[in-house]
Amino acid sequence: MTATLTLSEQLGDLLIREGLLTRDQLKAALAEQRQHGRRLGYSLVKLGFVNEVELTKVLARQYRMPAVDLSRFEPDEQVLKLIPAEVARKNQVLPLKRDGRLLTVAMADPSDLGLLQDLKFITRFDVVPVVTGEFTLQGLVERCYEQADQPQLSELLRDMEEIGDDLELVEEEEDEVVTAAQINDAPVVRLINGILVEAVRRGASDIHIEPFEHELRVRYRVDGALLEVMRPPLKMKAALTSRVKILAQLNIAERRVPQDGRIKLKVNNRVIDFRVSTLPVLFGEKIVLRILDKGNLALDLTTFGFEPKAEQDLMRAILNPYGMVLVTGPTGSGKTTTLYSALQRINTMDANIMTAEDPVEYNLMGINQVQVRSEIGLTFAAALRSFLRQDPNIIMIGEIRDLETGSIAIKAALTGHLVLSTLHTNDAPSTITRLIDMGIESFNVASAVNLVVAQRLVRRVCKECKEEKRYSREELVTLGMDLEQASSMTFYKGRGCEACGDTGYRGRAGLYEVMAISPALRRMILRGASVEELRDQAVSEGMLTLRMDGIKKLEKGITTLEEVVKETAS
Repeated sequence: MTATLTLSEQLGDLLIREGLLTRDQLKAALAEQRQHGRRLGYSLVKLGFVNEVELTKVLARQYRMPAVDLSRFEPDEQVLKLIPAEVARKNQVLPLKRDGRLLTVAMADPSDLGLLQDLKFITRFDVVPVVTGEFTLQGLVERCYEQADQPQLSELLRDMEEIGDDLELVEEEEDEVVTAAQINDAPVVRLINGILVEAVRRGASDIHIEPFEHELRVRYRVDGALLEVMRPPLKMKAALTSRVKILAQLNIAERRVPQDGRIKLKVNNRVIDFRVSTLPVLFGEKIVLRILDKGNLALDLTTFGFEPKAEQDLMRAILNPYGMVLVTGPTGSGKTTTLYSALQRINTMDANIMTAEDPVEYNLMGINQVQVRSEIGLTFAAALRSFLRQDPNIIMIGEIRDLETGSIAIKAALTGHLVLSTLHTNDAPSTITRLIDMGIESFNVASAVNLVVAQRLVRRVCKECKEEKRYSREELVTLGMDLEQASSMTFYKGRGCEACGDTGYRGRAGLYEVMAISPALRRMILRGASVEELRDQAVSEGMLTLRMDGIKKLEKGITTLEEVVKETAS
């Protein structure tokens, strides 16, 4: 029985018309589909109602494109690499062969034009879709990419055999060292050690261990972007979680509430702190480890990439004996590093420096650091009050979160202390209005604040694969660039290489908006000027906005237009 098929016809009706399915079978398959959230074709084959080869022929006529039988397919490892495992698994697609600029891809739903565009963008090839049965496709995708993942896991475990005594667990309370030989007695232990060591080697800032229904995923945050590094066997989920919790001295029996802890490891004679957070999710516990590597902490402000005027203004502000310096930006924008660097610059024998932090990320010699513990009443405000009775010269508050903390900090700045702190605002001028919105009087803000720094981090172009990049007129206008200025500039982008993990980026650079509070700005704050008026005045006095500083970094070939647009507002 044949029929003229159109895309609008339902698959079930088509199969009934072809004589391949009954109404009762269709009802049963639809029920199974709703229960498990699969496609209808998958459920029909799984229940044995339809032969997958026959189903594929029907789909080929429906979509009017070639069909492929994957039962005898032999994967090509080089072709598989063209589509990342995560993309293939999520969208159920499999690259079959490459012919020049053409890439043939098997798909369960070749009518998904958005997915076809995504694949073309990801692979940089012209994608030729072919239809296939989803039941076989799903199993094949798992097998092909499991093979691709496995060498990575095996290689990591093999590397761990060679690490030996270079990895030590540091017990802080009793200052005891447990050797690797005592803790490396099982594959899961070696795997966790390998994950931690590899993250440090790659310069990652965070490790994410994420359990899902059918898989376990490990990702590193490198240069601000999350990258998948492996998918350990799902059967290792409970053991991996327990191992991390044991290292962090957490309760392994408690899986219902979040827990926080720390791990201190000595890797190749470097002591690395891992701040551990566990969170109950649908299929287990997600673990995030923040890596605090003091060896990577750059504390020389002159190397941060400030423009000359911005650097002079900042140095002048932190060398003042009193007043307030504020650093603002989103989480992960490097505010703490900037504050630590400022403290290091003014950390002298004759200065009493006190900090209240949540948490204390790095311990600095010569600075009295206090860990805020709100659960016992040791809040930022409480710590700040105590500091004022400790004869301080310089005070650093991790964050001004409320009126109480802000008021005490302002008063400290007005009574002969240098106060450094952070706020969460979008730019430097809006920091002033944020303080006033909190309830702090505008005359106190105008008198106390000496300087505000707003900052962002952008990824650096990889030096190993750096190449010239041309942008369209529209892209340059989007950035707000002067087209005449842009015509004389050379732009760069990373092609992607082994050194940068094929991302085109390696390392990060800061964008800075440094607003020194001049007499004119103080008068404007007193009369309640708007954010726009404050910004226009600061720019007229030589301040570079985040976008303007981004264009400077673009001009120097440090980063890309995409990064500047992503991190700054016009």
